[in-house]
Amino acid sequence: MRFSDLLHPTERGLYCPVADVYIDPVAPVPRALVTHGHADHARAGHGAVLATGQTLDIMALRYGADFTGARQVAGPDPVQINGVQFEFAPAGHVLGSAQIRLSHRGMTITVSGDYCRLPNPTCAEWQPLPAHVFVTEATFALPVFTHPDPMGEIGKLMTSLRAFPDRAHMVGAYALGKAQRVIALIRAAGWDAPIYIHGSLQALCAYHQEQGIDLGELRPATAETVTKAETAGQIVIAPPSAFNSPWMRRFADPVVGFASGWMQIRNRAKARGVELPMVISDHVDWPDLTRTIQELAPEETWITHGREDALMRWCEMTQRVGRPLRLVGYEDEAE
Repeated sequence: MRFSDLLHPTERGLYCPVADVYIDPVAPVPRALVTHGHADHARAGHGAVLATGQTLDIMALRYGADFTGARQVAGPDPVQINGVQFEFAPAGHVLGSAQIRLSHRGMTITVSGDYCRLPNPTCAEWQPLPAHVFVTEATFALPVFTHPDPMGEIGKLMTSLRAFPDRAHMVGAYALGKAQRVIALIRAAGWDAPIYIHGSLQALCAYHQEQGIDLGELRPATAETVTKAETAGQIVIAPPSAFNSPWMRRFADPVVGFASGWMQIRNRAKARGVELPMVISDHVDWPDLTRTIQELAPEETWITHGREDALMRWCEMTQRVGRPLRLVGYEDEAE
């Protein structure tokens, strides 16, 4: 039996024919295993979904309670499907995110989904799942991407708040994972004042708080009663899409910030009109990506979700077997 007999790419996503299940499929399928709740991995309309309880909750928040025909919570114990064993372990990416290891007839494959090895106060820490094949993302798979200490990046925001106490500080952060992590980092930096959040963040922030993650006092930034005077010198978190909407006009001379691994590329920050770029990523950077492969030492590394060519070249130079999966239909919601 070959590795590709256990798992291989299709137009709908990674498919395990033995168990007749897909992992993170991009179109509705009868049975799906989902690594986490970002829209490029978690879609509605599947016949059945197996995922962590938090991911299932997040999918219900985003897509409605009827997002799937049936659901099953992946717990600490492996799940058997048609003789294939599936194990879930934390990926360190966002709340509920998991890696999935398939085991069958002595053969193992770990699908990492999106993962991060930096400490994250809003989700469980990444855990290694050694296997014969490691399927890795390649979002930041270029040597130029070396992400700095997130607290140092939050320090830039604190410095700006002191320098411009009359200006609202608008921080762009994606709704699931990044927004809550940024809020938690701001709290860790000693900011005790209320933080204002865009309405699209409210349900997901409330869910994080229900899960025991302390985000401090959050106030809605969408009510008509929120004035320019009230938010002057305050922090407002919103999805990047909101920055190009009339909603922005309610804030006084805002300092525009954006928290993303892509802020390491100055042209991206300039193109977005970002005055305060903060390089905060929920993905592995190049050093952590290559370190993970070295530590896990898989027989084969399968590469997807990003810059496959550079990582393929690194595999060749280090005498490793690499394979680009070239899956289509995935976009980088998480950054």
